[in-house]
Amino acid sequence: MTDSEYLALAEAALKEIERAIDASDADIEYERSGNVLTLEFEDRSKVIVNLQAPMHEIWIAARAGGFHYRHDGTVWRDTRSADEFFASLSRYIEQQAGESISFE
Repeated sequence: MTDSEYLALAEAALKEIERAIDASDADIEYERSGNVLTLEFEDRSKVIVNLQAPMHEIWIAARAGGFHYRHDGTVWRDTRSADEFFASLSRYIEQQAGESISFE
């Protein structure tokens, strides 16, 4: 994967997160600063999604831990468990916020 392909796929993932939050009734605030998207919940806990361009990965930091995702040609997959990125992110949001978010 080239750097430009990575950036296009990673940016699309961040935009999908923003779109899904905006489309939901969930009480989730988000802020984008460069390659970092911070989701903040009512209890002030956070999930941070961070693009790691040098490694062509997306990282998630949540109460459950830190997770690295690499694109497999179809979807973003956890480099250890092979869990799909959006399914994992949805699970971490629900664990911390008690809110359900649906991603496309």
